Amino acid sequence: MTANDDVELAELRRRRLQEIQQMQQGATQNAYSAQQAEMERRDSERAEILRRVLTPEARERLGRIRLAKPEVAGSVEQQVIALAASGRLQRPIDDATLRALLERISPERREIKITRR
Repeated sequence: MTANDDVELAELRRRRLQEIQQMQQGATQNAYSAQQAEMERRDSERAEILRRVLTPEARERLGRIRLAKPEVAGSVEQQVIALAASGRLQRPIDDATLRALLERISPERREIKITRR
């Protein structure tokens, strides 16, 4: 082997490595975009179910709760979707029903009493 052959071989290896890296990046981007599309589809299905089973007032309250306490709102959404999926909802959930559900879910508030002596 001559020095010229070594240079050619190194150049071929470099090109092949670059091609492999580009293919891997393309595969990673495709997997990411597919995962992103799946998440968007789930979110839109979730929003559609909530739109059908909640009254506008209840949706508004849930939106305000989502801003203040996202984990509580997520829990309520999961319960409402589960009720809708099981067919246990005869009518849309109104604001009063949503408040009752929130009272059951949210942790008990401690009452603080201050006594002056």
